[in-house]
Amino acid sequence: MKQQVKNLITVAVISVAVFIAGCSKNKDAPDTEYPTADVTASSAFPRQCSELIRGQIFTATIPVADNVELGSVSIDIHHNFDHHSHSTEVEECNLDAVKTPENPLTLVKTIPIPAGNKTYTVTQEIEIPANADPGDYHFMIRATDKEGWQTIKGLSIKIK
Repeated sequence: MKQQVKNLITVAVISVAVFIAGCSKNKDAPDTEYPTADVTASSAFPRQCSELIRGQIFTATIPVADNVELGSVSIDIHHNFDHHSHSTEVEECNLDAVKTPENPLTLVKTIPIPAGNKTYTVTQEIEIPANADPGDYHFMIRATDKEGWQTIKGLSIKIK
């Protein structure tokens, strides 16, 4: 009987050890890393201080990455005629005089990223209306991963 108890305890200990060894510490760990948006990549556009032309179409190119899985990218273009700031870049751009908007370009667009991607380059054609107010604008990029973590990049651009 003592031998059976010893065998049972040995089997139980080995089973628990195998179970614990089979579990990965990272398997169930939550994703807490922010995604990235590389606005300095050679393919990225627009860049800090880029100039865009009214009445023309440009292609926004935004390389993004995440350690687990990407979710979406949101683009927000709005005027900076009052010189407010939420630029995330070190380089400062020459600003026009403060002015009151009459017909500013405003755009908010979310681009979903196909499931399963850790890296992706968003390409989005954007038309600058011919009648949009020329001047200083912000081009905001929000990269969101599948878990909901978000990175924001704020670029200063000019529309001519």
